[in-house]
Amino acid sequence: MMPTKARAELYTMVGLGKQGKTLFHRDLRQHLQHSQDTFVPAPGIDGQVMLVFTLPSYPYVFKVIKDVFGPAKDTDRATVESKFALVKHVDRVGRMADTLEFTDLALPRSRFSDELLEHLEALAPSMIEDGDPLVIRHCYVERRMVPLNIYLDRATPAELESAVRDYGNAIRDLAIADIFPGDMLWRNFGVTRHGRVVFYDYDEIEYLTDINFRRIPPPPNPEAEFADEPWYRVARNDVFPEEFATFLLADPRLKELFLRDHAELLEPDFWQTCQRRINAGEIVDFFPYPESLRFCNHPAV
Repeated sequence: MMPTKARAELYTMVGLGKQGKTLFHRDLRQHLQHSQDTFVPAPGIDGQVMLVFTLPSYPYVFKVIKDVFGPAKDTDRATVESKFALVKHVDRVGRMADTLEFTDLALPRSRFSDELLEHLEALAPSMIEDGDPLVIRHCYVERRMVPLNIYLDRATPAELESAVRDYGNAIRDLAIADIFPGDMLWRNFGVTRHGRVVFYDYDEIEYLTDINFRRIPPPPNPEAEFADEPWYRVARNDVFPEEFATFLLADPRLKELFLRDHAELLEPDFWQTCQRRINAGEIVDFFPYPESLRFCNHPAV
């Protein structure tokens, strides 16, 4: 049924994580013996929390938590690790990447590019034990995908329309499964080799039912809209869907396509409805493949 799936991924998919890790590590060691390229920083915009690197000939990325986060991130290492732990216990509905967690992963130092070694030493020195082999004290491994922002820059008009539609569908699927991505920027989603949009950046993930979705109240006076601080109080888990467009839809092409199919994601009513359905115990069917590829019953000939 899935001839191109690695055995490690098959074990992980059915909940046998330790066996999946063992097979992955065995496959990685064998690949290193039969390849010559070096580990390099992964393509895409550098994250504020994770340092990501990859081996171009091997279809996975390795994620290391940085020692110091970017100024926009109000979190810490323990919280980030708890988010990845949360992902292991939720229904990912085909919209979140499987992750293998490793400690003390030893890799040949000669296979690291100078650029990557500089990044590791500057951004995550506590996470490496320099030597030969070089030991990564803690990391996460995920299947490599094309970052959605890069995919959109290269996409044909048809691919662009399909990707934007599936991006919105991914957010919808996660929402009704009680998952709020937190940071929904395009770069935090990836496109699989089958063209499916998947979420893979977990440092701000939350249960949807823990979020308070609000509408921005009207300003008390015209001057309030130009003030440095908002005229309304904001609690930690308050989210204002009306603000999503400011960060996501600056590109007119993306805005037109997104609003065509997913304008309701910019309204608190959509999110509050999802919360009511979840709290009512409603279980929604998810279909990870398009209808043309699904198994179906055909009438007997």
